[in-house]
Amino acid sequence: MATALTTQVADVDTAAEPPAYAARLAHVSKSFGRPGARQLVLDDITLDVAPGEFVTLLGASGCGKSTLLNLVAGLDRPSAGTIEVPGARPSLMFQEHALFPWLTAGKNIELALKLRGVPGGERRAEAERLLELVRLGGAHGKRVHELSGGMRQRVALARALAQDSQLLLMDEPFAALDAITRDVLHDELTRVWRETDLSVLFVTHNVREAVRLAQRVVLLSSRPGRVAREWKVDIPQPRRIEDAAVAELSVEITEELRGEIRRHGQH
Repeated sequence: MATALTTQVADVDTAAEPPAYAARLAHVSKSFGRPGARQLVLDDITLDVAPGEFVTLLGASGCGKSTLLNLVAGLDRPSAGTIEVPGARPSLMFQEHALFPWLTAGKNIELALKLRGVPGGERRAEAERLLELVRLGGAHGKRVHELSGGMRQRVALARALAQDSQLLLMDEPFAALDAITRDVLHDELTRVWRETDLSVLFVTHNVREAVRLAQRVVLLSSRPGRVAREWKVDIPQPRRIEDAAVAELSVEITEELRGEIRRHGQH
């Protein structure tokens, strides 16, 4: 394995020319365990996410998708390779909303704004603007227990946007929701992405979700995770999960995913 060399957040001078990537991973590997008994989870991952691009990361359970997201977020360090993220640290959204239940929806967002250094007199108005963006206008004073699962994830999205990063990392954020709520939030996420010009790296194990949302789908092999194949998704937005073109590409990707699972003897 190559000697580890890491750069989690790159200080890129964007005054003259914008960076060519929102995230760049070069020959990234990650292993866990004690010396002599280490388990390789990710192996030689090279991947760029372009500015404004929506990329979904797909693979079987345990292939290292969440581990890769944590590395890009700077929550862990790769064992080898480099990770560069120009500008501010990426914002991260999890499967669980992770909202503070003793705070209102608006105060959860204001806390993120406070940590970002936004002055106190500006936080409420900015929190309300972000709630409007995720179509929760008027919910500033609602407690977490008063919100449905879908509404909580909207607040979590608004809180992630409050970090003002150009790269949003999403780790199966809709997996725990019912099908209809998930479908609605797919539409909302697509709208927010298009309105904000964010770059998104979205982890999922759901093939149709990956195709529905992404401009590019990246398939990881079973452990150790390697980039097995990529697909550019040229289907016009907005898409529906039941669209024929979405279904057709999903079948192709599913067959490739099944092949990866068979090759590695899982399930």
